[in-house]
Amino acid sequence: MLNPTELVGELEAFRIQRICHRNFGVGSDGILLGPLETKEGDFGLRIFNPDGSEAEKSGNGLRIFSRYLWIKALSKKDRSRS
Repeated sequence: MLNPTELVGELEAFRIQRICHRNFGVGSDGILLGPLETKEGDFGLRIFNPDGSEAEKSGNGLRIFSRYLWIKALSKKDRSRS
């Protein structure tokens, strides 16, 4: 999970590959980049595969992203509703 406000420079394919590499980086199945501004919802998210390509969706990634938003208290919506 990378917050774009904390990045230095662009998140290019070679940087994603390096970050995800198990010997030279942290080793991961991909990178979640967010929260991003969007007109379609409250938060936007980009999902990258370890090879640097962009993924269309990730069920586990969405769970991680929603947990990140909750922990950081970024959503101002009423949490008490089910």
